[in-house]
Amino acid sequence: MFRANNLSILFILLLAFGTILNGCSSTRSSSNDSPPILSQDELIRPYVKLGRIVVTREVIGTDYSISPDIKAWGLSAIRLEADKMGADAIILPEVTGRTTTYGLIPSTEYLATGFAIKFK
Repeated sequence: MFRANNLSILFILLLAFGTILNGCSSTRSSSNDSPPILSQDELIRPYVKLGRIVVTREVIGTDYSISPDIKAWGLSAIRLEADKMGADAIILPEVTGRTTTYGLIPSTEYLATGFAIKFK
């Protein structure tokens, strides 16, 4: 049988473990050398489209781990994917969200898209 001292140690260990897992899943940041997001007016050099980037995130219920600024999340997500592709820049970014309700539980889908490009 556990004593009060053992229960408090177990509680602290579980709390620390949960904090570590939550911290690892929500602390993604793009590096400073990630591809920039350019408007059509800023494109002065010829380029080749590497592909369309689509990042989705579906949240069932309430998602407290995502920041309230969905646009910042979406732009960061497509910059991260463009960096993996070796892109020089991103054009035509778009971030949207759509909420539907299944019975009493809301479901929100966030969608971030853009085109990864490489300059010639």
